[in-house]
Order: sequence, then C-alpha cells, then structure tokens
Amino acid sequence: MRAEGGRMLGVAARMLRRRDLAEDAVQDAFVLIWRRAAQFDPGRGSAKGWLYTILRNRCLTMLRREDREIATEMSELETVSGADLVDQAFDGLERSTGLRQCLERLDVPTRLAILSAYVLGHSHGEIAGRLDTPLGTVKARVRRGLLKLRECLS
Repeated sequence: MRAEGGRMLGVAARMLRRRDLAEDAVQDAFVLIWRRAAQFDPGRGSAKGWLYTILRNRCLTMLRREDREIATEMSELETVSGADLVDQAFDGLERSTGLRQCLERLDVPTRLAILSAYVLGHSHGEIAGRLDTPLGTVKARVRRGLLKLRECLS
C-alpha cells in the first residue's frame, strides 16, 4: 500500500474526477487485492499490473453506477480534452522505457484506443463514439494491441 497507494489514488482521481470517490475506489481495490491475493498468477503478468487492473475495474464499476451522476457547474469542468490527456500521458513516458517503445510500434488508432481505455478509463463503446469508429473495430484494436504489447514487453 505504501509503494503504490499514492499512484493508485492519482489514477483513480483521473478516472473518477472526484477525490472522495477516488479514495473509496482505492480502498475498495486494496480490500479486493487482499481478499483475492491467492488468485494472483505471476505467469499471467506483473503484480503491479494486477493491482492496477483491479483498481481500473473498480473505477469503471463506480462510473457505471447510475446514482453517481452529479450536476457539475461549467466552471468546474476540465479544460483539457481527452485527446490532450492521452497525448500528455504518452509524451510523459520516458523514451527509454519498454512500454513507450512498445506503444510506438503500434499503429496510431490502436495506440489511441488503448491509451483512451487505460488513461481515461473509457469503455469500448465510449472510445468507438469518440473516434467515430465501429464498436467491433475498437474491440479488435484493443485486443490485438494488448496482445502485441504483452508480447513486446515479455
């Protein structure tokens, strides 16, 4: 918790856009991690990846709740667009990191779909709508892209 808690809170805050909900999501994620620790399989990926997958799924569940919707004043809305956040996240990766190098090997639409899902927390449907691309195409891009990333990083 000491090693990843702060970063997990940052990821959750970016996805949920509310600190209080982000704190709840991180707390719930750590409870799930504790309860499901025996299910972790190092053959399927890193422990850090497993932690963030649980957090991401928890955040998406919270976003899907209908009772979560709260009216937001126009002045409170973020001025940075989703595309800018994706670009900032990609540009923020050091050139020497394996993830950056593997992401650069992907075609641009695939990279954009994967980063939209994992940086912004968008669902396949949201990505399809924002990119004006068929849902099946987005799903295929994300799946193939993740397989390529996994192969490249291993």
